[in-house]
Amino acid sequence: MIVKLTQDLSRGFAPWRDMALANQEKMKAYGMKMIYAGTEKDNDNKLLVLIDFAGPESIESFRNDAELTQARIDAGALVETTVMTPMTADVLTGLPK
Repeated sequence: MIVKLTQDLSRGFAPWRDMALANQEKMKAYGMKMIYAGTEKDNDNKLLVLIDFAGPESIESFRNDAELTQARIDAGALVETTVMTPMTADVLTGLPK
């Protein structure tokens, strides 16, 4: 289940990236795999993340992890701006082949 996550940052991408790298084992345990994470070219505080979640329970585990949420906040994530949008399963990837 692919989800698009958008979020504003207060400290730019580098602290958020470091937080994500430090929490890889937790993300694996939740059945999450980051497909892409980055900021807009002209605004290092506008984050876009594409995440492949194992299923709805994986999303809930991510949302309900207070420790991970605090780590995101400490890294500059303005969690009140987070928007998670489920994407369709009908996709194109890896083109051209």
